[in-house]
Amino acid sequence: MRTPVAILGATGMVGQVFVERLAAHPWFEPTELVASPELAGRSYGEVVAWRRPTPLDPHLAAVPLVAAPGRLASPLAFSALGSDIAAQLEQRYADAGAWVFSNAATHRMAADVPLVVPEVNAEHLALALSQDRPGAIVTNPNCSTIGLTLALAPLLRSFGLCRVSLVSLQARSGAGLKNGRLMELEDDVSCLIQGEEEKLVEEPAKILGRLVDAPRPAIQALDLPVAATCTRVPVTDGHTLCVSVELERPATADELFAAWSSFNPRAQALGLPTAPLPPIHVLDGPEGPRPSRHLDLGAGMAIAIGRLRPDPVIGTSPEPRAEAGAARRGWSFITLSHNLVRGAAGGSILNAELARATGLFAGTPAAPR
Repeated sequence: MRTPVAILGATGMVGQVFVERLAAHPWFEPTELVASPELAGRSYGEVVAWRRPTPLDPHLAAVPLVAAPGRLASPLAFSALGSDIAAQLEQRYADAGAWVFSNAATHRMAADVPLVVPEVNAEHLALALSQDRPGAIVTNPNCSTIGLTLALAPLLRSFGLCRVSLVSLQARSGAGLKNGRLMELEDDVSCLIQGEEEKLVEEPAKILGRLVDAPRPAIQALDLPVAATCTRVPVTDGHTLCVSVELERPATADELFAAWSSFNPRAQALGLPTAPLPPIHVLDGPEGPRPSRHLDLGAGMAIAIGRLRPDPVIGTSPEPRAEAGAARRGWSFITLSHNLVRGAAGGSILNAELARATGLFAGTPAAPR
């Protein structure tokens, strides 16, 4: 039996991905589509400016939109709300007993709210049980942070990390819709995305940190300096990151490739419906990753990594003359992730699958493994 779920902010860019991905989900069934009050009562198909590559499911197209109720009928909600309204509604619904899986930045850094990338910190999900409410709020990180932490986690486990520097090339769809249209950015680059760099600096430390139990469950953040420059580029979907890292222990290119390629975390071991296998695609050669070719790996849930090369600057001492194949501490590479799928709605759905599979929903049996 599928669990009924609500989608908060169902008509926007991320809301549409929720509708698309949940239409035939084996565990979750969208039954409440929440939108602004002026749209309430009209059918979803009548209102939405559908921008997804797959046709809108006819059943969901006929579902009438509802204004935000005082209490949800569904035990679980996926939130695609903006930060301001999310601050009100997500807490209200969690206080009333719903599990809210949120894309908004509002609650991400709260001490009792897990910030989860299932392949990286599945154990942090247990933090939700420490919230003083009948329901819970669970967040996934910024759409660029997800791609970054998936790339960093295998390196941290195998070699340790000292510091990270990156430049993001983020897609237009990451800015959302304005009057039903994507932002216009033709033959140009926007060199500042308000608030984005701060998220890429703060969120990885929480995600890559440790869950500790004394005196009560909490996250001990990782001491990892991150320098980020975030830009918007004329690409429709897909966030590309140009990353440089300093490792604690020197490693060869082959060892880095092996760490990424052998990464097989718990979400994949549990066989969650939308967990990509593999979660990381390592590309050899100079051409990748590219949004036009590699965006939909793993149905948009996997990330791609390529252009691995020595970085002679970021290490503690210059290494420009080291022999080819030598172990180094400074490396550069490029990552690509789908900002609307892995970086937003798909990430939230995977978090909910993990919570259900591990039996965290009150009164909900663990899903078959």
